Amino acid sequence: MGCLYPLTGRAARYGHDSIVGAEMAAEEVNSRGGILGKELRLLFADDRSDPTYAVKVAQRYILEDRVDFLMGVVSSAVALAVTQVSRYFQVMFVGTDHASARLTLEAFQPFYFRVTNNTMQSMRAGVIYLSRRPWRRFFYIGPDYEYGHRQWQDFRDYLPRVIPDAQVVGSVWPKLFERDYRPFLQAVLEARPEVLVAGFWGGDTITFLEQAMEVGLFDRVQVVSFDAGGNYEVLEALGDRVPSGLILSARHHNNFPDTPANRAFVQGFWHRARRYPSYTAHGAYVGVHFVARAVERARSLDPEDVVRAGEGLELPTPRDREGFTSWIRPVDHQVVQEMYIGRTQPCGELPPARYLLGDWEVVPADVLLPTEEEVQAARRAAAPASGGKAGS
Repeated sequence: MGCLYPLTGRAARYGHDSIVGAEMAAEEVNSRGGILGKELRLLFADDRSDPTYAVKVAQRYILEDRVDFLMGVVSSAVALAVTQVSRYFQVMFVGTDHASARLTLEAFQPFYFRVTNNTMQSMRAGVIYLSRRPWRRFFYIGPDYEYGHRQWQDFRDYLPRVIPDAQVVGSVWPKLFERDYRPFLQAVLEARPEVLVAGFWGGDTITFLEQAMEVGLFDRVQVVSFDAGGNYEVLEALGDRVPSGLILSARHHNNFPDTPANRAFVQGFWHRARRYPSYTAHGAYVGVHFVARAVERARSLDPEDVVRAGEGLELPTPRDREGFTSWIRPVDHQVVQEMYIGRTQPCGELPPARYLLGDWEVVPADVLLPTEEEVQAARRAAAPASGGKAGS
């Protein structure tokens, strides 16, 4: 498996955590005899969070290293480039961390699978959560690239279907890795929303929250972040400075669900790395197990056989609650999962974080994805503009 992750720069924590998670899973697979009796080997390379460079890495993996699978990628923009390489060479690409719904809708190609929730799932979950509250004035702030824009599209499109009297009072678009959010925060305060939907991840979330505290944002606006705002490394970095009552979610939570599988994953990671995992570790861990289960089901390494075996595959993950098992939808190769949304509150169980999420609400999996008819309609609508080439 040729794995692509950011190993330098602002997103490096995610890449290094992904390596630990992937290696944990590979050791589990190999301890049981490997895949079809063969050892699973992982190769890792820095994709530099750069689409052009990542394409070169993916091509090298396929042409020189002769990998059977591509896996990983944190940035949605990078994933949209790598999925084209996957399609051209007909090598399966397992997406473990990026979230743009475009990859399973308009840019879908049959050799792509995603094993973590996408922006549509997280933003629909957020809308459903908000529909149970009295707020009706919404503003969005997010990074000015594919991931941020797709979050806002998925939120905005679903909002009137669930909250018909909702008002969108504005949006602002800082660049990725912005250093000064204060001009954008001033625009938020001037618009006087009841809810600010934030679409940042990683270091951008930390910087945004620090500067939002400086201008007193949390005294005037309810801040929510439904895709990556609740990541452990954000709470870890802010320590006891985390404002209470932020409404957040993430693709994996170290303290929920409180099941044997999740506890074993989190503690297993800690014993290897001497730190608690960010969400990307979970994605990489699940990605390796997905490949192993799909190949064993196919009884073959032929890419088309593995694709067919991956469709509809049940995929137990550490984030599954008792009684629910994640699975892969055939129509879009997207994992189907419940979403968990919580509020920040003091908790010292997983130091150095001093706050974790609690007061959980669970949003059922079956309401978070478009119907098969909606999926096909989205692809038909995208085809004329792209000349029939997904992801252009």
